[in-house]
Formats: sequence, structure tokens, C-alpha cells
Amino acid sequence: MKKVELVEAVAKKTGLTKADANRALDATLAAITGALAKGDSVPLVGFGTFKTAKRAAREGRNPRTGETVKIAARTAVTFKAGSALKDAVN
Repeated sequence: MKKVELVEAVAKKTGLTKADANRALDATLAAITGALAKGDSVPLVGFGTFKTAKRAAREGRNPRTGETVKIAARTAVTFKAGSALKDAVN
């Protein structure tokens, strides 16, 4: 599902215009992004939890040449699905 399709689905389900649904979706994504950027987790009961995790620096290999490459430390975003989401999918 693309963002446009998601906006249409939200608009249809809530009775909002597509423009209002788009603004609501953008605001939701901005709030989640802002919280993750601060290092907070975002639990959405019944759906899942967005968190950040520290990834340590490590050495990897270039698959083409076999040369060792240093991979820098970084912060990754993780998502753990909630039980209601898992049940809905299965």
C-alpha cells in the first residue's frame, strides 16, 4: 500500500477529506519521527512499538572484492509488532 492509498483509506474510513487525511498522516509520521530522533520509544497499543537501537561499529566485507570494510556505528529504527497486529495478519 502506497501513501496515497493509505490517505484514501483513512479519508474514506473517517469521513475526512483527502487533504485533511494527508495532513493528519503527515503529522502522525512527524510526531513518530521526532520522538525516535530524541531516543524515545513509540508504543501504539495493539499495533506495535517503534524504538531505536544502537548498532556498534564493525568490520564487513565487500562481496565483490572480498576486501575488509569498516562499517561505522549507527542508530537503527526497529519495530516490534503487537499481538493484535500479529493476530490480524495470521
